[in-house]
Amino acid sequence: MGVSVLMKRSGDGRQEAAEASGVSAEPVARVVAVVLPVLVMLTLGLWRLDRGGMWRDEAATYQVARRSVPQIWHLLHHVDAVHGLYYLFMHLVLAPVPGEVALRLPSVVGAAATAGLVGALGVRLCNPRVGLWAGLLYAVTPLTGHFAQEGRSYALVAAGATAATLLLVRALRGGKGWWAYGVTVAVTCLLHEFAVFLLLAHGTTLALTRMPWRVWWRWGVAAGGTLLVLAPLALVSHRQSAQVAWLAVPNRKSVDHLTHAFLSQAQLVFVPYVFLIALALWRPFPRRGEVNLVSVALPLLLVPPAVLIAVSRFRPLYDERYVLYALAGAPLLAAAGAERLTGWVSRLPSAAAPRLVALAGVLAISLVLAVQFPLLRKDRDPAHRPDNLAAVSAAAGSELRPGDPVLYMPSLTRRSALAYPAGFRGVRDVALKTSAMASGTLYGTEVGPRELRSRLERLDRVWLVCEPFVFRPNWHPDTSVATEETKRAVLAREFTLREQIVRRGVTLRLYVRHR
Repeated sequence: MGVSVLMKRSGDGRQEAAEASGVSAEPVARVVAVVLPVLVMLTLGLWRLDRGGMWRDEAATYQVARRSVPQIWHLLHHVDAVHGLYYLFMHLVLAPVPGEVALRLPSVVGAAATAGLVGALGVRLCNPRVGLWAGLLYAVTPLTGHFAQEGRSYALVAAGATAATLLLVRALRGGKGWWAYGVTVAVTCLLHEFAVFLLLAHGTTLALTRMPWRVWWRWGVAAGGTLLVLAPLALVSHRQSAQVAWLAVPNRKSVDHLTHAFLSQAQLVFVPYVFLIALALWRPFPRRGEVNLVSVALPLLLVPPAVLIAVSRFRPLYDERYVLYALAGAPLLAAAGAERLTGWVSRLPSAAAPRLVALAGVLAISLVLAVQFPLLRKDRDPAHRPDNLAAVSAAAGSELRPGDPVLYMPSLTRRSALAYPAGFRGVRDVALKTSAMASGTLYGTEVGPRELRSRLERLDRVWLVCEPFVFRPNWHPDTSVATEETKRAVLAREFTLREQIVRRGVTLRLYVRHR
């Protein structure tokens, strides 16, 4: 028996009671199922939104978005084309009042919208109770809260992907809205091109529901239009693929990490979550041409991560943030499993009233939030990110004086000065040739080895702002290899380390010339 059939049976008593009283609670329940998850996600997203420091990826968004539109366009020809639309959007967001809160606020709104859209999907595919549970479960997931407070595009991509999935369901059931679906998918893919795997998930939904060829044709036109729009971006970003050279080949540990990130890192939550999903998958597939929750949520959850991981076995491209949008499938399946369970329990003579069952589900999700709350609180700590550029700038400001010579190693460590220039005000950037804005790069361009040696020969002391790994024997810079090697060689041969200050992710070192 399919989930949708159980939904119908379990809802018969509610409908009869509503008709007997002359009042239908259905519209109110539908609104609550969407609005309450939005409010919960907004609350969690806004909680400690100003962490007191950006980390490196957020700093890239911040410093690029504050450039002029021509300067952003210049940059995209060299680097970060995949984030071009997002940077242009953030340029508008940060124009009035730039700051960390404004940087992260669109992600909070995107996560809240996704929670509401997950609820709307549950309502449309099952009933308001399933929508409410799914939306709330999405909102209290720690991974959702993490990217809700990230000044990057991933929460917005998740919102676009979930909206596109809702539009797909509407088009499959009503035959209308294909243009809206196609436009939404295209914009989502332009926000991040790996959202294109959403089309594969939707194609799988069509296959599972055995849609007629006329539906495949309409979907194919929308998908083809998206691919045409995305093609220029894909070509440009392919030429910039060196940016993701740091990604490793995913393995079994990667899959395990993603599974727990999507469901829960707490075993007390993870095991019931898996059990409820298993219940939802018991005899899951609908009749030909019928769209149910499992046929939509299961491909959404599995297909994008599986395809990206499979591709990354040959060419590493996988990172969990690139498939964040697939997370929406998990709470939908868990909520459907919970509804199946209540459908079985409702056969008992002592079964509780439907509203009490819905409340019991909400209370259960509140317990899930309580169990995972330490993870959410830890995530608000700046130390939970790989680095805190504000702390680096503060350390530099306490040690550096105007006119002090500074080397950045590797050159991308200059991001601290670009994101928080106050701590580096007035210092001399020894290796800089052309600024980031003028060169159309993220961190500027540096002089060659000969010029760098000449500049260092005139110095008696120099501050080094570096990543902790640069002095490991096996470290090899990805770009400007000769210049980076020159920095290391000259410092080792002609200077002595006098002072060292360590901050998470970055180290400051003072070198003085040998006497």
